[in-house]
Amino acid sequence: MSAQTAGADASLKPVTVSERSAAPLADVTGFGDQPLERSPFAATVIDAATIVDTGARRLSDLYRLDASVSDAYNAVGYWDYASMRGFVIDQTSNWRRDGLPISAETSLPLENRERVEFLKGTSGIQAGTSAPGGLVNLVIKRPTEKPLRTLRLETNHRGGLLAHADLGGRFGENRRFGYRLNLAAEDVRSHASGADGSRHLLALAMDWRVSPDTVIEGEWETSRRRQPSVPGLSLTGSTLPAPNPFININTQPWSQANVFDNLSGSLGIQQAINSQWRWQAQIGTQRLKSQDRLAYPYGCFDAGTGAYYADRYCPNGDFDLYDFRSTNERRRTHAAQIRAIGQLDTGAVRHHLSFGVLASRFIDRGEPQADNNSAVGTGNLFTLPVLPPDPTFGDPYTNRTERSTEFFAYDAIQWSPAFQTWLGLRHTRLHRESVRTDGSRATAYTRAISTPWLAATWQLTPATMFYASVGKGVESEVAPGRSRYTNAGQPLPALRSRQTELGVKNQTDRATWSATVFDITRPLWGDAGSCDVAGSCTRQVDGEVRHRGLELAGGWQAGPWHLNGSTTWLDAERRHAVINPGLNGKRPTNVPGWTLRAQVRYRLAAVPGLSVEGALSHEGRRAVLPDESVMLPSWTRLDTALRYETRLLGQRATWSLSVDNVANRRGFVESPYQYSHIYLFPAAPRTVRLGLHAGF
Repeated sequence: MSAQTAGADASLKPVTVSERSAAPLADVTGFGDQPLERSPFAATVIDAATIVDTGARRLSDLYRLDASVSDAYNAVGYWDYASMRGFVIDQTSNWRRDGLPISAETSLPLENRERVEFLKGTSGIQAGTSAPGGLVNLVIKRPTEKPLRTLRLETNHRGGLLAHADLGGRFGENRRFGYRLNLAAEDVRSHASGADGSRHLLALAMDWRVSPDTVIEGEWETSRRRQPSVPGLSLTGSTLPAPNPFININTQPWSQANVFDNLSGSLGIQQAINSQWRWQAQIGTQRLKSQDRLAYPYGCFDAGTGAYYADRYCPNGDFDLYDFRSTNERRRTHAAQIRAIGQLDTGAVRHHLSFGVLASRFIDRGEPQADNNSAVGTGNLFTLPVLPPDPTFGDPYTNRTERSTEFFAYDAIQWSPAFQTWLGLRHTRLHRESVRTDGSRATAYTRAISTPWLAATWQLTPATMFYASVGKGVESEVAPGRSRYTNAGQPLPALRSRQTELGVKNQTDRATWSATVFDITRPLWGDAGSCDVAGSCTRQVDGEVRHRGLELAGGWQAGPWHLNGSTTWLDAERRHAVINPGLNGKRPTNVPGWTLRAQVRYRLAAVPGLSVEGALSHEGRRAVLPDESVMLPSWTRLDTALRYETRLLGQRATWSLSVDNVANRRGFVESPYQYSHIYLFPAAPRTVRLGLHAGF
């Protein structure tokens, strides 16, 4: 539900969304109508026009626009993960849709998003429990004031084709009713062998201006993506293999495509109370269904030496291949929120207030999986031999249920034209339970958590603002209900992340820039003991990681030039580990030391309507192994585009010719260490795209 409606008068003012309008607010902050450039948050807002210009198909395609956001196990044909300020954010706690919680364990389309918001830093004030690093909020396109009719067509040199229609406008007496319809279909042609697929989207948003003081909004979307996934590669012994982007280990004759079905929707009302106050109510639901299937490599037994490589391939490229099939995974997220937003004057001090309650429920259900202890055979990275399947559904699925009620209050206090303090508090009552489909490993616990936040801003000049903030985030977990744990099924101490942040923002008509310094400390859990027989290990707190960094960002526009860029320097360190003290002082895996993103556009005066664009992404070295014995080299990618704005059948139209990875550079772009296994993901090869975005 859009937050950009109520002004200083009693009526709810309609929002006009133009093709090139920048989002002045970031709804994910929670502080009502406070402009982002004058708020004590580090956030990036990517609007719909930028999404189209970049040719983004999935959320991970947008990470190239923010130096603090990077990949975290983003396989072809699978759902997106994100790392923010070096922390992998949680798929069920750190994602929002119009401000309401959702699960990101699915394929999330972009065609019906008005903008995507990346909020960076600990998010305890915006979410009851969440991983540190930040939040992602997906804002839905809403009805337009003027009639909107656009068609987007795009193809690439592999034969893939995208068609997207975006229709909006108003109708009825006094134009009280509005609509926004988005239709998209794509024939996906992947660079990886055997990974072609398809996807589609149907999304409708409507509103009803009941009166000048009341607006009712509703929307829903349904989407499906069907595509085989491409598992990550791994070390061959102790060396990095050649980063071949065309290899797909998941090409057995019995390999099947993943299928992700998504049905989401929401209903909301906004009501002006008086000239200073309004209230909002929202209900939202998300219903996901997944068929998750993969022939995947894991470990290797070297018959020649008798050695077992538990976390990588053998030196000759051999690996143990497993047949994984998880059918009919069903995830449901239901949420309801009511809040009041307004102003209160106490003498010369003005309070910008927002308070309310959010109730949500997450349900995860499945069926026994085919994920058996025995491999189907020995594969090889270089020969990819055909192996027999093992579709034995004998591994129980873990069903999960989570209920939470969150009470929140925000107060931005204007003490003077130059000085403002920001206070926030969220109190969460959380209940989680899980049990396997065979009735084993049952766990359940209830917890109450409070997460405060405090900030101050100083308006040094009309264009320059300085801010400082301190905040906390909380992660909550229970020890797995497996017999190997001495504390099986018991709640673990809540892990409280802490962040301090200092920043300065400057905005003029031609340029914007910002500088942010942050320090985040996050406690970790670990398994102490051999963990190979019953009662042999204990799940416990095991030290922490500390991420300190500097973020610089800016944009400049003058005449035909338009430049944007950001860079992040990140010092990440493992500290106070007791299970493996040798990791202390080491950099966590898959965290680059520094990252650079830059975009430039130049309009050619000699050819009106023609512009040349370029984008640069660079990520520094990162650790492949926790002990830093193997490091992934830095990588750089350059993208270019020609864009020509003209008229087609009397309507505005833009032709584009884009080349991603112009130099066709080969390399590994990320090295997630998950499930005690090393994964390596190669960069996508050069891709040429031709597109048309036109009104009709």
